[in-house]
Amino acid sequence: MKPTEINNSSATTSVKKSKYHFFNAIAMFFNHIAVVSLLISYLTPHISPENFWFIAFFGLAYPVLVLINLLFVIYWGIQLKKRSFYSLIIIVAGWVQMREYIQFNFSNSPDKSRKLIKVMSYNVRSFDLYNWNKDKNTRKKMFNLISDENPDIICIQEFYTHDKDTIFNNLDSLLHLQKAKNTHVEYTTLRRSGSWGAATFTSFPVVSKGKIVFDNSTNTCIYTDIKINADTVRVYNVHLESIHFGYVDYKFVDDIMNNKETEEVKNSKNILKRLKRAFIKRASQTELVAEHIEQSPYPVIVCGDFNDPPASYAYHTISQNLKDAFIESGNGFGRTYTGKFPSFRIDYILHSNKFKAYDFRTIRETLSDHFPLCCYMEKQ
Repeated sequence: MKPTEINNSSATTSVKKSKYHFFNAIAMFFNHIAVVSLLISYLTPHISPENFWFIAFFGLAYPVLVLINLLFVIYWGIQLKKRSFYSLIIIVAGWVQMREYIQFNFSNSPDKSRKLIKVMSYNVRSFDLYNWNKDKNTRKKMFNLISDENPDIICIQEFYTHDKDTIFNNLDSLLHLQKAKNTHVEYTTLRRSGSWGAATFTSFPVVSKGKIVFDNSTNTCIYTDIKINADTVRVYNVHLESIHFGYVDYKFVDDIMNNKETEEVKNSKNILKRLKRAFIKRASQTELVAEHIEQSPYPVIVCGDFNDPPASYAYHTISQNLKDAFIESGNGFGRTYTGKFPSFRIDYILHSNKFKAYDFRTIRETLSDHFPLCCYMEKQ
C-alpha cells in the first residue's frame, strides 16, 4: 500500500470516529433530557396542579418516557457501554409507579363458594346517545353486557336517562335486567331532552345517600351506604373533571394522524388550555373526595373515572390508604380509555384494607370511550 493510500485510509477512519463520537454526544444530551423528564414524572403524584399545573404533563407522559429511556438502555447496551445503566437505574427506581400500569397476577382466582361481592365500574358515555359509535345497537349491547355480568354493585358515570321517553328511560331498563335494583342516582344536568349524572345500583339494601358537590362542574361524586350482612359499607362513585375536548380538537388529532395540513399552533394551544383547566379543577375535586373518604365511618369501595393516569396527583391522593384492585388481582397493561387521545388507565376500583380483590378484569368492549371494569371482593 502506498503512503498516500495509508494516509487517506487513516483520515477516513478518523472522520468516521469523529462522526461516531459526535452522534453519541448528541444521543447522551437527549438521554439526559429523557432521564430528567422521567424523574420529574415521579414527582407528579405528589405536587398539586393548582400549585404547578405544568408538571401534570410529565405524569401524563410517564409510559412514553419509560419507553424512551428503555430505547437508550438498548442503544448503549448494543455498544457495550456502561451508560446503559444510566437510564436503567432511573427506570428501576420508579418500579412502584410502573406496577400501577402493568400487572401479572397468575394465582388470584376467587373461591366462589364463599360470599363474594361482584363490583363493576363503567363510564357509559350517555349510552351512546348521539351515536358516536355509528351503531344503533350500542345501547342494547351495553345493556346486554351489564346483564351478563350481573354485578352486586355497579357504579355508572356519564349516566343518561329520559323518564318521559320509554325508549331512552335507561334507569327503568337497567332495573329490569339486573339483580342490582336498589339505586342512588344524582343528576348534574337536567334538560327537556333528558338527565345526566352518576348512578349506583346495588343488590344490597341502601342505608343512606349523599353527594360531594364540585363547584362549576357537571362532574360529581356520590356515595351510598349499603348493608352487606351485618356490616355497612360506603360506595363512592367518582367522576372527576373531564377535559371537554370539542369537535375541533378531535379533528385536529385526526388531521395529524392522517398527515393533513392543520393550524397546529392555534389548535395545540386550545388543547393545552383545556388540559390545564382540567388538571387544576381535578386537583381541588380530588382533595374534597380524599378528605371525605378519610372521614368515612365505614369501609369503602371507590369506583370511577378519574380522568387521570396512575402517575397523577388525583390517583395518588385518592388511593392513599386504599388498595387498588388492578394491582391486587389484575393482569396485563392497564388501559381503560379507548378514545382518540392517547391515554392509559384512568378508571379505577379501589377499596379499604378490610376487603380483598380477586379476578380484576378490564372488559375489552369498545361500546363507550371507556372499557368497563369488574372484580370480586371478599370482606376480610
